[in-house]
Amino acid sequence: MTRVQLTDPEWEFIGPYLPIGEYGPYPGRLRQQFEGVIWRFKTGGQWREMPTEFGAWSTVHNRFRQWRDAGVFEALLEGLIAEAAKRGEVDLSLVSIDSTTARAHHDAAGMHLDEDVVTALEKAAAEEEKARPKGAGSKNQEGRRPKAIPRGKNDDASGAGGNSG
Repeated sequence: MTRVQLTDPEWEFIGPYLPIGEYGPYPGRLRQQFEGVIWRFKTGGQWREMPTEFGAWSTVHNRFRQWRDAGVFEALLEGLIAEAAKRGEVDLSLVSIDSTTARAHHDAAGMHLDEDVVTALEKAAAEEEKARPKGAGSKNQEGRRPKAIPRGKNDDASGAGGNSG
C-alpha cells in the first residue's frame, strides 16, 4: 500500500528546497523520505512506527534533523507564503504567529511576604503619603514633574489585593 501524500505539482515546488549533499540522499528517495516526515507529523506516530515504504525510520529521522538544522522548513514556509502572495491567495494582514511561551513556577505568581514585613511596608507608604505636600506635587531637580506611573489592579506588595490605606 502506497501512502503518497504529495501531488506531483506540490513535489515540484518542494523538491528544490531540499539539499542534496555530496554523499546523499539519492534524489529518487528524497520524496519518499520527505513524505515519511509528513506521515510522522500527520499521524503523530513515533518514528519507529513509520511504515517501511518511506525507508528506514532512522534514515528518515536523521534526514528530518538535517533539514531542521539547515533551516529547510523555514525556507519552505517563506517560499510557500511568497508563492501564495504572488497568486493573491493570502492575506498576510490576518497572520499572527507567536510561539513564545514561558512558564514560571507557581510561586512566581506573587510575592510572599511575612505579615510583619507587609505591615511595615504599608506603614512606610502611609507616612510618605502624609509627608507629601497636598496638591503641589513634587518636582525633580530640573524643575519638571515626574511622569505618573499607571497602577495596576493589584499593585500592593503582598499580592493580596487588600486595601492598604
